[in-house]
Amino acid sequence: MAQVRAQKEKIRRYILNQVEKSPKSVAKVTAKQFGISRQAAHRHLRRLCEEGVLERSGNTSASQYRLAVLSKWMGSYKIEGGLAEDVVWTQDVRNQLGILRDNTLAVWYYGFTEMFNNAIDHSEGSTVRVEVARTAVGAEMWVHDDGCGIFKKIQKELGLLDERHAVLELSKGKVTTDPKNHTGEGVFFASRMFDEFAILSGGVYFSHEFGDAEDWILERGRDLGETSVFMNLKDGATRTAKEVFDQFTSGDDLGFTKTIVPVRMAQYGEGGLISRSQAKRLLGRVERFKTVLFDFCEVDVVGPAFADEIFRVFAARHPDIKLIPVNANAEIDRMILRARNNADE
Repeated sequence: MAQVRAQKEKIRRYILNQVEKSPKSVAKVTAKQFGISRQAAHRHLRRLCEEGVLERSGNTSASQYRLAVLSKWMGSYKIEGGLAEDVVWTQDVRNQLGILRDNTLAVWYYGFTEMFNNAIDHSEGSTVRVEVARTAVGAEMWVHDDGCGIFKKIQKELGLLDERHAVLELSKGKVTTDPKNHTGEGVFFASRMFDEFAILSGGVYFSHEFGDAEDWILERGRDLGETSVFMNLKDGATRTAKEVFDQFTSGDDLGFTKTIVPVRMAQYGEGGLISRSQAKRLLGRVERFKTVLFDFCEVDVVGPAFADEIFRVFAARHPDIKLIPVNANAEIDRMILRARNNADE
């Protein structure tokens, strides 16, 4: 009997972790995973719906399942003297997340306090609002402010091309409009700790998923201003905040020495990555790091001038910086090799 109960619990847990990936076919994938019939898988789904853990929509032939929201909470705070992120965490937010393991609690603490503090110090708004929703497998959080917009502010303060350019700089890390009081590391590290991390601000949407090499940037149809940060984390996540820090820090002082540059973010329109100007835009501020990974995911081709600017000209000026291309196809690898070979002539 104990084995039967344990097997049922495994199936239930699998369904809950799989339903977001396969809302239409979760019964099919569950049946295949455990070698049970579709009818048996549907019985488990039905029980989870009866318990209020899952919600079903659509008719029998086109049913879709999703995790039910078990609890919701919202808090609103005036941005004024004395507002402190650690106090809001301790008094309000921590209690909404339930019982968590130390590693997931540390990730939530870091992500919340960094994003809430950004709203206090940088948004130029009057109010910051926090929303927390819990499901059977984890929690998600929104941090909203009614300020000028994070991407617009970075664009203006750093004299950048547009909001997309601001996202590119933010994704590298070490970008801040207040260098005396901030390191500019919060968004970079938080985006790599959570299962899902996103920022909606102005006319731009930026997102990163854990384990995905890519950062995503989309332009929205209308500019809503303000800033909203979204964070999602499953309770069963095993990563620690320290592990994420260790991927990008080194030395006795644990300096932030390594970054990943999403190359495709330098591309505008249909022209491709051809010019030296595009390469120079991509290279902005990377001299602050010792190791730079250029991620060519979703990039099909680059021009000789673009590759030459990075892997010969910049490399010659900064021989102490490691420039490492990743996720490049064979054609791009040849273009990079050509640029590096020209440096040896």
